[in-house]
Amino acid sequence: MTRLSQFTLRNFLILAHDALATTFALLASFYLRFEGSLLTDRLPHLLRILPWFVLFSIVVSYFSNLTTAKWRFTSLPDAVNILRVAAVLTLALVVLDYVYFFTGAASVSPVFLGRVTIILFFFLEVFALSALRLGYRYFRYSRTRLHARSDNAAPALLVGRTADAEVVLRGIENGAIKRLWPVGVLSPSVADRGQMIRNIPVVGGVDDIEAVIRDFESRQRPIKRVVMTPSAFEPDAHPESLLMRAKRLGLMVSRLPSLESGDAPRLTNVAVEDLLLRPSQKIDYARLETLVKGKSVIVTGGGGSIGAEICERVATFGAARLLVMENSEPALYAVTEALSARDSGPEIEGRIADIRDRERITRLMSEFKPDIVFHAAALKHVPILERDWSEGVKTNIFGSVNVADAARAAGASAMVMISTDKAIEPVSMLGLTKRFAEMYCQALDHDLMTEAKGRAHMRLISVRFGNVLASNGSVVPKFKAQIEAGGPITVTHPDMVRYFMTIREACDLVITAATHAMTPARPDVSVYVLNMGQPVKIVDLAERMIRLSGLQPGVDIEIVFSGIRAGERLNEILFASQEPTLEIGVAGVMAAKPNQPPMSTLRKWLAALEDAIERDDRVTIRAVLQDAVPEFGSNAA
Repeated sequence: MTRLSQFTLRNFLILAHDALATTFALLASFYLRFEGSLLTDRLPHLLRILPWFVLFSIVVSYFSNLTTAKWRFTSLPDAVNILRVAAVLTLALVVLDYVYFFTGAASVSPVFLGRVTIILFFFLEVFALSALRLGYRYFRYSRTRLHARSDNAAPALLVGRTADAEVVLRGIENGAIKRLWPVGVLSPSVADRGQMIRNIPVVGGVDDIEAVIRDFESRQRPIKRVVMTPSAFEPDAHPESLLMRAKRLGLMVSRLPSLESGDAPRLTNVAVEDLLLRPSQKIDYARLETLVKGKSVIVTGGGGSIGAEICERVATFGAARLLVMENSEPALYAVTEALSARDSGPEIEGRIADIRDRERITRLMSEFKPDIVFHAAALKHVPILERDWSEGVKTNIFGSVNVADAARAAGASAMVMISTDKAIEPVSMLGLTKRFAEMYCQALDHDLMTEAKGRAHMRLISVRFGNVLASNGSVVPKFKAQIEAGGPITVTHPDMVRYFMTIREACDLVITAATHAMTPARPDVSVYVLNMGQPVKIVDLAERMIRLSGLQPGVDIEIVFSGIRAGERLNEILFASQEPTLEIGVAGVMAAKPNQPPMSTLRKWLAALEDAIERDDRVTIRAVLQDAVPEFGSNAA
């Protein structure tokens, strides 16, 4: 409820309108009910009570949120509020009539108002409060529709259930979606057929798209665009078939993203990855906002795919301050510019920093004093790290140690390290270095818990997940480029299988894991694994992407098998055989019990690694890492 001190001129004008509406309703009900002496006898008493009754109506309207509702968006909740106000005021007249009856205050008749007058007042009050509101709503609605038609808006078909289509139509009516003019809806639901939604007909099912397009062309109303709503991407709607048909018909295809995260309705291009995944996990956004709102947050590697998305989500969930650390100047500039362009958000600061530089990382964190640190900086390309071992150790191990120690020294409440499913029984240097970094965070988390003796303490957790669609180095952009170049598509092995997630879903679940670790604290969990659904066969993904491009695998675009690269394995796994799993009751997130050597042992390995790196001694580096993660030796190629 808006405070009176926050009222604008518009609120006071609405208040005056509602007071006049109530005055009109009460006077009109008397003039309609009484005449002659019956009216003149009652009029003096009516004029005495009228100011007090109008003042009471203002109070009722204020507490019913009528004075703060925008008329432009008048809808069913506003109609309910109007009925509530009219009912309360009508009840007040009933009480007033009984007071006059028992006290004889009116001295004109046993009944001052009477049932007919009170009933008339109710309907007149509803009419008086509604008329201008609905009139203004219709005026804005008509003007928006007129502008939509006059702005060369493309005639479009909406695809999806009517509930989703209504979101698009409301977005057009309130101006959030522009240059679009829906002429029909294709719904996968049989119950929607033959219905109307905000004056737009449901003209058929998803499979009827060709017939519907031909029908509109025969009526000289050619359709130029198709808009797919979230329900159009459900398996039963056959989104892949729809997209291929639309492309064959030469139609522009757009999509309305899911609105669960609170985003404003907007249209974007349909990406191939929209059609490659199972439905995303349902995210409890209120839980994420509770963790982040008003906090100071640092994101390392904030210019990368994952880091930039975490920055965006942290800003969305209400962080007060955000420090982006990145060693790439162009990447840092791009992410800070994008964050600064938001209408509202945290105080943004970007700093060039390499997580290998222990002194700089410690100094920056000490100055910023973060509440939460998200550590996304890493070297992640498997073949490159197989060639340049020492660089992977410097960044993924020593860089992570630097970030963890600096976050602790700066007094952070939590550090969240982005890990990988390749850290489980690793066969690559990427997985091996990430597993070592996990063990350090686990050991430090355990030591801090022991020192705290039940008191609040900093949490250090690691979150593992697999491949992220459209990220730097992802297979999907690579396949897209190969298809655009005319092929061939290169796949390492016909049986290669991987897990895939969208960047948005992965980052939201990373923050969800942090909420579990901190509220309430769970000292028995420091490694989280995201639920990535069913793994996807890479060759199937390649074939589907070719078909989605309107081409035929093996005819228009060849698929060539190039052989497994160093550090790769056919199947990814989620938990190590020596890692007990835990069910934590959080959708989309699983956990593993800590399984790490003591910190003293880890520090000995770190000292040996540092010495070996200085001498570029690959044999010693490998021996130390195999000693730290014994399963690496047994699984390495």
